[in-house]
Amino acid sequence: MTRSLRGKVAVAGVGETAYYKRGEAPDAEFKLALQAVLGACENAGIAPRDVDGFASFSNDRSDPSRLAAALGCRELKFANMQWGGGGGGGSAAVGNAAAAIATGMADVVVVFRALAQGQFGRFGQGPQRTTIAGDAAHTVPYGLMSPAQMFAMKVVRFMHDHEVSQSALRAISLACYAHAQNNPRAVMHGRPLDAATYDDSRWIVEPFHLYDCCLENDGAAALVLVSAERAKDLRHPPCYLLGAVAGSHHRAGAGVHNTPLYATSGFSTLAPRLYEMAGLGPQDVDVLQSYENFTGGVLMSIVEHGFCEPNACNEFFTPERFTAPGGELPLNTSGGNLAECYMHGLGLVIEAVRQVWGTSSNPVSDAEVSMVISGPMVTPVSAVSYTHLTLPTKESRCRWGWWGG
Repeated sequence: MTRSLRGKVAVAGVGETAYYKRGEAPDAEFKLALQAVLGACENAGIAPRDVDGFASFSNDRSDPSRLAAALGCRELKFANMQWGGGGGGGSAAVGNAAAAIATGMADVVVVFRALAQGQFGRFGQGPQRTTIAGDAAHTVPYGLMSPAQMFAMKVVRFMHDHEVSQSALRAISLACYAHAQNNPRAVMHGRPLDAATYDDSRWIVEPFHLYDCCLENDGAAALVLVSAERAKDLRHPPCYLLGAVAGSHHRAGAGVHNTPLYATSGFSTLAPRLYEMAGLGPQDVDVLQSYENFTGGVLMSIVEHGFCEPNACNEFFTPERFTAPGGELPLNTSGGNLAECYMHGLGLVIEAVRQVWGTSSNPVSDAEVSMVISGPMVTPVSAVSYTHLTLPTKESRCRWGWWGG
């Protein structure tokens, strides 16, 4: 008997709060979480009291028991939080929720993430303390303090090994900002970006300009998942889960930048598993949401998911290819972490669902397969794919003619 989540679970509704600049949310983080969950339930046409499970990631502080009490849930059957990985847990949380539903542990599970950095601390800064211990003792005293500095090391190595130019990173930024201009929810809506502005922006740490780095925002987002059978009777056309994977390659968690596979986004073993579960390949993906803590992670993630050969990045990575509606591989069509908001990547998971429903602010015509890549360059990482068909039937189009899985 094949063990798989394919076609067994569907997204019934999505919800978001307004997104605020880091530190400017007017409400408590827990209240933001409740607002997003209520919005997702309303979007699904499901009463909040029918929710019986919660799944989150990255040490979310909004406790499921408190959420269940505040929402008036009849019973709490499932409560789960993906271990570690920061934004790498976004798709994993969806997979955990789907597994609970598919195995009968719960019936209506909410995936959520809430952030109020002004109330608890900022993610983007380096540590501010007088002593450093553990792995950080090998990096912080030598200038590797912030996430940008740490991840830049891997990206520089990849770009050197494969002679990738800065224009490849710029293409990602330009596509994200272009999409944000059509998305009124986006923090960067009304603030377009052109190539000259990107090139003239200050360095954060090479190879990252200002516009290669994600936003820092407060807010909350949520999805409601149910069984595929129940989804047929709800408000939206079903958005079926095709596959969800999480994990790490061999020694990905080795300390002090000592993993054997260094210049990687972390998906070398996960991508083949995702495609195997979904029954698809990269040539079948109509629209892609790839987590951008920094553009370099997107670059390596796209390569490791088989969309592009490592040595072909300079030709493949163009704004035209990544921009909806006409691009061959529309990318981060809400604006993503760079230009919509930073919600630890859950906004990208929601945008993937909107593409399947046809409700995106940058809709991709006849999109059948929508995919999310969560949290490159951390461990563990995760990915998920959706469709509006339980068993996609279109023939493989082999757009790129290469799959390294």
